[in-house]
Amino acid sequence: MRVEDKKRSLTVAPFKCAWGEEFRFVEAGRGCIAFEASAQNDVTLVFREQPGSQHYHYKMDSSRHYAVILGSHRNKRLKIEVDGRTVVDEAGVGLCRSSSFQSYWISIYDGLISIGQGRHPNNNVLFQWLDPDPNRNVQYVGLSSWDKHVGYRNISVLPSAPQNSIHWSQIEYAYAERHGEGGHAKNEESKDGCEQRVIADFLESWDFSDAMFVVGSERKVVPAHKIVLAASGEFDFISMSGTAIELPSFSYPVLHSLLEYIYTGSTQIAEWQLDSLLELSLQFKVKPLVKRCEEMLDCFTKMDNDLSVSSRKLEVSSSGSKAHQVDYFPFKAPVSVQKIKQFLASGEHSDINIFVSGQGFVAKAHKLVLSLWSMPFAKMFTNGMKESSAPNVFFEDASAEAFSLLLQFMYSGELKVDNRYITPALVQLLLLSDQFGITVLQFECCKRIMEFLSEDTVCSVLQAVSSIPSCKLLEEMCKQNFATHFDYCTTACTDFVLLDEATFKDILQQGDMTVTSEEKVLDAILTWCMEACETFYWSSVDKLLSTSTPEQLFGERLTAINTLLPFVRFPLMPPSLLQRMEKSNLAKHIQLFRQLVAEAIEFSNAGAWMMMTNKCERFLHRRSSYRELQYISDGDNNGVIYYAGTSFGKHQWINPVLAKNITVTASSPNSRYTDPKALVSKNYQGTCFAGPRDEDGKKCSWWMVDIGQDHQVVYVKK
Repeated sequence: MRVEDKKRSLTVAPFKCAWGEEFRFVEAGRGCIAFEASAQNDVTLVFREQPGSQHYHYKMDSSRHYAVILGSHRNKRLKIEVDGRTVVDEAGVGLCRSSSFQSYWISIYDGLISIGQGRHPNNNVLFQWLDPDPNRNVQYVGLSSWDKHVGYRNISVLPSAPQNSIHWSQIEYAYAERHGEGGHAKNEESKDGCEQRVIADFLESWDFSDAMFVVGSERKVVPAHKIVLAASGEFDFISMSGTAIELPSFSYPVLHSLLEYIYTGSTQIAEWQLDSLLELSLQFKVKPLVKRCEEMLDCFTKMDNDLSVSSRKLEVSSSGSKAHQVDYFPFKAPVSVQKIKQFLASGEHSDINIFVSGQGFVAKAHKLVLSLWSMPFAKMFTNGMKESSAPNVFFEDASAEAFSLLLQFMYSGELKVDNRYITPALVQLLLLSDQFGITVLQFECCKRIMEFLSEDTVCSVLQAVSSIPSCKLLEEMCKQNFATHFDYCTTACTDFVLLDEATFKDILQQGDMTVTSEEKVLDAILTWCMEACETFYWSSVDKLLSTSTPEQLFGERLTAINTLLPFVRFPLMPPSLLQRMEKSNLAKHIQLFRQLVAEAIEFSNAGAWMMMTNKCERFLHRRSSYRELQYISDGDNNGVIYYAGTSFGKHQWINPVLAKNITVTASSPNSRYTDPKALVSKNYQGTCFAGPRDEDGKKCSWWMVDIGQDHQVVYVKK
């Protein structure tokens, strides 16, 4: 297996499989992998609970897994296998192409397997299949092959959205929204006024022009832009007469063809003027155009054509590779992207200085570049207000680091965030991209945040994206993540109290909300309503109500209590706890609290009959953050010690004492006969025992297993 960039590009040899932590779903049973593949047949992806080896093959796998095969039977079928059993075998001719890479995505959500083509998950769905007995523990993705090499690249593991949720298309590239297959932009402006422009829009435009040509005997004045000219050739601006380049010996059609080639990458010229175009391109060293003119002239010479009398139009276009590989980048060949980036670093030819209030100078920039990416920027510089003529512009409510990242993206087309973490600057960059209507950057920020979203960053991201209509998919993912890690997100810190009521309510309504107890939900609601700087238990709030009124304690959020309390499932609380609540100050001062507790006590007294007949959500158990380990038989791999040996579900089993996941002590000192490793090994050893010791005058022998302060064992009677 040849790996160039483990995450972005790899080649899998026949009958091999690539695994890695970077190919792991954040949430078991739910995830999406997007990738490009090049193969003659059998692009195969395997989804397992644990990673396999390089020599793994799904045909030999006896454990639970899914296998999706694109281009099976010599590129004629689409297959899905479950635990080695074929469940889908559909005609799918031509799914694979060995001559070029094709984009695919595969999503799994609680047994719903969706397969599609293209860069954006949930778009262009090819096939969907719902497993009647879903494996909700699959988490690792293996990239495999059959009897031919398979190339993979641009691999991204993303959260998976549920069926009928908001799709990626809502934050899709502006380019895809505005361009057809030929890549020609539509003339009409987008509905939100945030359409990205291309450099061709500024051909011979006076907007932001800082250079001009005076051409021909008629001295026609033609505007241009220094940054575009300097990135395409060598124009002597220093020796210019003011801001003008004098070209008395050339006609306007020749100059127009030169500028059109620079600004659009192609032009038309009369055959008899081709020599003049070559001469002009040589003067300014526009090398790609020089090469094309020379090739065409050489071809005509071999054909013995007389160009001096022909008025036929010739098409001259760039034959080299594109200056930038992404379609949405506004600069195309022959404009050098490398030079454009250098102009940001050097400030050469700049016409605007960027400042962030309170943080000072950020960069020397170019109004043309900013306006190409952003209609709000373009309007700012052309609306006749002070920004149109002022050399300095100041921005509020942004960090200098985020604005610097914004400018780097505008000048390179790349999001240059090197780490694998969601930084405050990345979140602020998302807000800036929304503010200035840069949809492409907004998409890239969303994609990066979704890729590395964790329970430590979900609150800060959720605060930012809840105000951005086009980031609904990311907002939904944040709410799901928060609900799945509800205990942690509401106790590790109190950032969640900064969420607005609608967002917090949506989290409480998530069907997948996972908590250890309903007390935790009540504590979180009371803490949010108090806008507290630390987590308050309901009993602490109850004590505060003995000396304070609800109005004093909850302030403006008092009315929200009646909205949020019904989301606490009081009937699931222990009867002894409900009895305490019935006599509490909360019940005395808050009528709805008193009613909900009384209802729960009635439910508790009614017993199993009420539980079976009442279908209200408040009477149904939630998902628990505890891992259920159900005993089936001795050696069944369902025990606590075995689970600790997998680092609590993260890898294949190794001795948990060696992995330092648990601590084992005995009544006698460690020796060859009192070996902690042997006690928790998979194999019984009759020679391993704990020797006796005197404790309070009595001889006793014991082993003690400590699973660590971050874990606890709860016995549930079935």
